Amino acid sequence: MSFIKAVHLRKVYRMGEERVVALDDVSLELEKGDFACFLGTSGSGKSTFLNMVAGLEKPTKGEVWIGNVPIHKLSEADVTLFRQKNIGFIFQAYHLIPSMTALENVCLPLVLRGVPKKTREKAARAALENVGLKGYEKRRPSQMSGGQQQRVGIARALVGKPKILFADEPTGNLDSHTTKEVMELISAQVKANGQTLILVTHDRSIAEYADKIVTIEDGNIVNVEIRGKKENEIA
Repeated sequence: MSFIKAVHLRKVYRMGEERVVALDDVSLELEKGDFACFLGTSGSGKSTFLNMVAGLEKPTKGEVWIGNVPIHKLSEADVTLFRQKNIGFIFQAYHLIPSMTALENVCLPLVLRGVPKKTREKAARAALENVGLKGYEKRRPSQMSGGQQQRVGIARALVGKPKILFADEPTGNLDSHTTKEVMELISAQVKANGQTLILVTHDRSIAEYADKIVTIEDGNIVNVEIRGKKENEIA
């Protein structure tokens, strides 16, 4: 049974009199533990797909299921609660709070869950150590490099042990050496934790880390590739 299921997803944005079709008719199933990369150029629809599955936006038509939960039907309050319990995010721009230390930033998802301070700080320290930042707990974002800030972002995404991790161009602001380090770190962490990862990128070299590469063009899936072999190709 599939863990994440998108059924005939369509998303149309209205910009004045113009209609922009971001997703046309996208159906896809992912299994628990998949590392799936959505590969495409800017405007291809890959980030829109991520937003639909994460419940950040509602589809114009179609369905999104995570397990037996109909994400497309949930109210804003219910989908927010679902994300807090089940989903972690890694962003291109890190989105760390400048006035907070690394430890405080990593604690944030657990604060939202109401986890007691002592428990959440212990978990945050362990998460920082897992991404190679032991000793950086009291540093603020301005005192860290871009790669270190992204590691804090990864620790924050993982600290609550989410079932699903979403990463939107997570290495977009990093140099090639740091990109390799961060991608190896993300891959190792999700594999060790048995998590499902959906990553969005325009960079084929990043996609190579994935178990499943889904190519999107003009709002449609045109190819799905598993470990170097084509599973499905749409003419």
